[in-house]
Amino acid sequence: MNQKIMDGLQKFSKGMFIPVLILPIAGILIAIGNVFTNAKLIEALPFLNNPVTTGFGKILSGSLVSILTNLGIIFCVGLAVGLAEKKKSEAGFTALLAFLVFINAMNKFMDLRGILVASDALRGSGQSVVMGVQILDMGVFLGIILGIVTAMVHNKYCETEFKNAFQIYGGSRLVFIILIPIIILLAIVLTYVWPFVQMGISSLGGFIQNAGNFGIFLYGALERLLIPTGLHHLVYTPFLYSQLGGIAEVGGQVLEGSRNIYFAEIADTAVKVLSPSVVWDARGLSKMFGLIGACLAMYQTARPENKNKVKAILIPAAFTAFIAGVTEPIEFSFMFIAPVLFLLHAGITGLGMVAFNVFGCRAIGPNGFIDFVLYNLPLGIEKTRWPIYIVIGIAEFFIYYFVFKFVITKFNLKTLGREVEGQEMKLYSKKDYNEKKLGGSGSTSDLAAKVETMEEGAVVVEALGGAENILKVDNCYTRLRVVLKNTELVDEVVLKNKTGATAIVKKGENVQVVYGLKVSGVRKAVDKELGRDNKE
Repeated sequence: MNQKIMDGLQKFSKGMFIPVLILPIAGILIAIGNVFTNAKLIEALPFLNNPVTTGFGKILSGSLVSILTNLGIIFCVGLAVGLAEKKKSEAGFTALLAFLVFINAMNKFMDLRGILVASDALRGSGQSVVMGVQILDMGVFLGIILGIVTAMVHNKYCETEFKNAFQIYGGSRLVFIILIPIIILLAIVLTYVWPFVQMGISSLGGFIQNAGNFGIFLYGALERLLIPTGLHHLVYTPFLYSQLGGIAEVGGQVLEGSRNIYFAEIADTAVKVLSPSVVWDARGLSKMFGLIGACLAMYQTARPENKNKVKAILIPAAFTAFIAGVTEPIEFSFMFIAPVLFLLHAGITGLGMVAFNVFGCRAIGPNGFIDFVLYNLPLGIEKTRWPIYIVIGIAEFFIYYFVFKFVITKFNLKTLGREVEGQEMKLYSKKDYNEKKLGGSGSTSDLAAKVETMEEGAVVVEALGGAENILKVDNCYTRLRVVLKNTELVDEVVLKNKTGATAIVKKGENVQVVYGLKVSGVRKAVDKELGRDNKE
């Protein structure tokens, strides 16, 4: 049962990537639009003071802010597509239909019950207008619920076909037919149930707010601690896109979630200082600064004869973490062979977010330096207080460096460059750690000698046990995620030494191969090798 729950959570986490990863693009474009309407910037650069550039900025930021008010349908369609095992485009279209049926069914039922409030009394009533239809205010959770329900029905019935006169009602049409009564019944049930859920969410939000800095610390630490499972996305997403991350009125519109509030505030020139809710999106501090200090500590504590090799391994990993916020190659280098360092990493990350809150910083940089520059610098110091972010980051760099260096030397941890004689120097995975405890070398592979002339996709497929062993292929921002018949057939030596994987994590039939930013190319090569390059 525990494994089934974990598998379900991992599938949900993978499905969330489609809607979640597209939203930062909207935020960056909103920030760019704000550049052309920023009063101080226009004053410094007079050539921007013309109707063409200012008009372009207003259109760009104003049009994209509308995405924030329609997160329900974005998550509904995106999650359905992400969770669909086949015919993904049809799943997305069906999810759109299901969303429309739901909001109108709930509206009609609420009208029959006489519980619709007047349009001028929506604020604080627990109701809102979604795509012009007044329903209970379910926010992003409405999209998540409908996306999951649609995907479940779609996966079960999308390939069901009939014969003769009923043939037209098979496939995606059957999915929609089955969904109609389910969605209508769900709308009726949630009309009674959701007010209690709202109370629970509100109470949880109140607890988190009342917990103050301790709650922030737990959030930051837990988000890092779940990295090995790939479920850390489930921690921060509700804070970014639901009322758990705060509620604020911007430009006469009430918004929920720290990321939504931030996007709206950077587009509103009337907002002088951003909301403190941005603390939930301050996860980039340890990525941009802290782990660089950890890398320096591992380099300094390496044996002299190994430092050149350690430098060659850690510099690219540190650069990627700083620029793009991809930290897994570094984290996996000490996560399993020196777990105490990973616990310290999680704790310091949480403390960094507490410092962010205590000193009133309002800048974000969730995915490294590029995001930090695009999101914050165009808005100016007054609105974001971004220099505080830099100061806290520099402090984290030194804290990581001195703490890691002390612990590594004090307890003689076998981090990069400190391996026992004859042991291979590389970024380690969990299997390496387990083999080390059992006395195995893990340095040989029957497949390794055969892959020199093979294409990358073929190498990955063979290392995963062959095409017949692969049930499903997916990827997130940094990991190739596959479902296998038999995970014992995975050849980690080849995946790491021949394809550039930095780590492999197994959870039941789910296997995650960490590649970093090159994962999209690996995914395409694997799909091509499996003959899926022309399929959805």
